[in-house]
Amino acid sequence: MSELRRDPISGRWNIIDTTQPVGPEGFEVEPPMQSAGKCPFCYGNEAMTPREIYAVRPQGGPPTGPGWNLRVVPNKFPALQIEGDLGRRGLGVFDLCNGVGAHEVIIETPEHDRQFADLSVPQVAEVIRAYIARSLDLRGDRRLRYTLLFKNYGLSAGATLEHAHSQLIALPIVPKRVQEELQGAGRYFDFRERCSYCDVLHQELQEDERVVCENRSFVAYCPYVSSFPFETWILPREHRGDFAKITPDTVTDFARILKETLGRLRTVLGNPPYNFVIHTAPIEPREREEYHWHVELIPKLTKIAGFEWGTGFYINPTPPELAAKHLREAAWVPAAV
Repeated sequence: MSELRRDPISGRWNIIDTTQPVGPEGFEVEPPMQSAGKCPFCYGNEAMTPREIYAVRPQGGPPTGPGWNLRVVPNKFPALQIEGDLGRRGLGVFDLCNGVGAHEVIIETPEHDRQFADLSVPQVAEVIRAYIARSLDLRGDRRLRYTLLFKNYGLSAGATLEHAHSQLIALPIVPKRVQEELQGAGRYFDFRERCSYCDVLHQELQEDERVVCENRSFVAYCPYVSSFPFETWILPREHRGDFAKITPDTVTDFARILKETLGRLRTVLGNPPYNFVIHTAPIEPREREEYHWHVELIPKLTKIAGFEWGTGFYINPTPPELAAKHLREAAWVPAAV
């Protein structure tokens, strides 16, 4: 019989198939994307993107030329525009405002054929430092309330270009999903005077059944109430609500475990499309002591259908215990740096 499992923070229920679990061999992975035409993110094509707003250029050089290791540029087709006033207003029972915000692209490497998992630990750390720098810079804009950092890899995960990149969207509102996490974590904190995520992490380490890998600062595990097969979360051991306030000495540890987790998923599943999202506290003057920033990494192996849309439940054909076992046992050579 399958199991209904309830998440202690969000209150969401999921169905986990424990009777006929599906292993890695049970999923068909789409072939890698193939570029059509000139890639705007490659060396020599800098003029094809909007003017860069952040870059790592060890030898210097103009923002319209090569010589860079990483670039951040405004999205050429932004979901939100940085210019303008919010113009909050009502329309009968509806609320609306102008589409003001920031939409940026982090071009992670000048090398077209290198995936995120192929980057060295120092290169991944450069990407993370770019995330932090851009997040902190945008906090000077008082119109913005939340910064979302995410990566889409593969066509079915929403990527439109093959070249390795991630995105930042800063919003004038706090997303509903984040509000639900904050409310759930707040209820738990009010009742127990402890962080719910810290408690979950402590239990995962104690049971050691769903842990994928760990280092001195971070733990990667498949959550007990996984919504999707091989869904993997990365949590910092240190309690902190705001990703952008991660300490410099833990950036390398974060780079190392992010690279390793993606490498293990690729080894086990055969280069699947995926999304990863950094969940962090809203842009606020006060520290959210009840919240704990984390990464949610979701391979795109199943489709959302009528049951999921109708109930908010997800049916996961791969128990997280089985997923973690496969990922843990995957052949993996730790990075030297």
